[in-house]
Amino acid sequence: MYIAIVPNRSSPPAILLREGYREGRKVKNRTLANLTHWPQAKIDALRRVLRNELLVSPQSAFTIEESRPHGHVQAVLGTIGRLGLDTLIAPRPGRERSLVVAMIAEQLIHPTSKLGTTRLWHTTTLAEELGVADADEDELYEAMDWLLARQERIEKKLAARHLGEGSHILYDVSSSYYEGRTCPLAYFGNNRDGKKGKTIIVYGVLTDQEGRPIAVEVYPGNTGDPTTVPDQVEKLRGRFGLKRVVLVGDRGMLTQTQIDTLKQYPGLGWISALKFEEIRALADAEQVTPSLFDQRNLAEVASAEFPGERLIACFNPFLCEERRRKRKELLAATEKELTRIVREVARRTRTPLKKDEIGVKVGRVINRYKMAKHFELTIEDGLLRYTHREDSIERETELDGIYVIRTSEPADRLSAADTVRAYKQLTDVERLFRTIKGIDRLIRPIRHRKEIRVRAHILLSVLAYYVSWHMRQLLAPLLFEDEKLSSSRATRDPVAPAKPSLSVRAKKIFRRTPDGHSIHSFDTLMAELGTRCRNRCRVESDPSGPTFVQVTEPNPAQVRALKLLSLL
Repeated sequence: MYIAIVPNRSSPPAILLREGYREGRKVKNRTLANLTHWPQAKIDALRRVLRNELLVSPQSAFTIEESRPHGHVQAVLGTIGRLGLDTLIAPRPGRERSLVVAMIAEQLIHPTSKLGTTRLWHTTTLAEELGVADADEDELYEAMDWLLARQERIEKKLAARHLGEGSHILYDVSSSYYEGRTCPLAYFGNNRDGKKGKTIIVYGVLTDQEGRPIAVEVYPGNTGDPTTVPDQVEKLRGRFGLKRVVLVGDRGMLTQTQIDTLKQYPGLGWISALKFEEIRALADAEQVTPSLFDQRNLAEVASAEFPGERLIACFNPFLCEERRRKRKELLAATEKELTRIVREVARRTRTPLKKDEIGVKVGRVINRYKMAKHFELTIEDGLLRYTHREDSIERETELDGIYVIRTSEPADRLSAADTVRAYKQLTDVERLFRTIKGIDRLIRPIRHRKEIRVRAHILLSVLAYYVSWHMRQLLAPLLFEDEKLSSSRATRDPVAPAKPSLSVRAKKIFRRTPDGHSIHSFDTLMAELGTRCRNRCRVESDPSGPTFVQVTEPNPAQVRALKLLSLL
């Protein structure tokens, strides 16, 4: 007897149990049963019986004593190895290096506190892979201190790997709120997280032109963003030995004071943008007018107020509409609150509100919505009146959608379009900050008390982002990522709103790759990889015998991901 698979044109093939026999010299066969409706496992078992193979129940053959997620650990550690990040941290293997690599990997798998790390890395194969299963949180703190002492060497190696003479270097600053009162870096300042009553810690990150982090510096929470720039200049020229670079920073970072400082360094170029008041002055001098953009959406202008600089004025109609919409909503919200106060003042006839009391109430409103410049207010005892300043609104509307990029780079070295593109690449640093303090929670909350631990914690988070940046690039075909972003940036209109490529639009519509794999976010793909487990098994017939390890076979999506990471 044997199992035959018979093609059935457009229908699934028929699976038949047949018997062969002879009639004289002829070999014939007859069908004994139709097995098409059987599950595949049952068919395979019958095929083995017909071959006289011994069948043993999995339960009677061996038992699985332990099963731990392994696929995401393999992906992260494999990427760290391919990048050479472990040898970049320390050239020789050692306990401290293993602990640091384990903490970096755990930041991408289960970001949590250091105590939580020593608990959670036992739920995967991470601790076993790196031989740190016996480590406790105190040993992790010591490894953090060891890492911080090596920060300068690590950053210098990263700079040598990714930067060179003439490179464009992106720089931006962010902050995170602090849980506690003991860290000497924690001060009240510009809290970007919106956590009222919380002190903050400031940190600035240098990246290459593509957004790869190179270096990070941590500052007290009351540090102003522009005051961090001289440290970065010293780092670029002194520690990294770069004499010819272009520093790219936003208008709040590279202020006029900082630009004057940068001009003192020959070979150090910069790209930034003008503030609204400076654009307003150019408009009043008729150097920037809407007529500039009749034919193109960008134009170079010159001004004696900015000697030795190139100014590239840009007009974005989408930004124009967005600013007008936002102003309209803020004016309406401000007017609604002021009307409420007017009614409250009118009701107070027996004990009229004093001028100071009304001023306090009005101040809260106009400070909240930042619309004081567009309202004419009359405040007296028991009286409040307001009107719109139409001339102010009209003057501001004239500049809607207009922004001006400023640079020290000459036209023969950097075109106007490429200058705008370079400035817009600051969004890559913003993405870094969104990742390390947003959804992925690599930095927040900051739980450490000592200054050195806070600095080391932020360094660990940036190194973890360095790994995830490369993983996202390699895994882009399986992620909701625009695989053609780098190439399209170099050719698309630098001012017009960016449009997703056809490939990324197809991903969002169909949510599958051309070869049928599901499209993931980075987190869900890591979770998918984590379903591949390493199992410790024991032969059932020998309970006291040795155990053996078996890793579950990767499914097609896991095979695809591991191949993209060059790990299969």
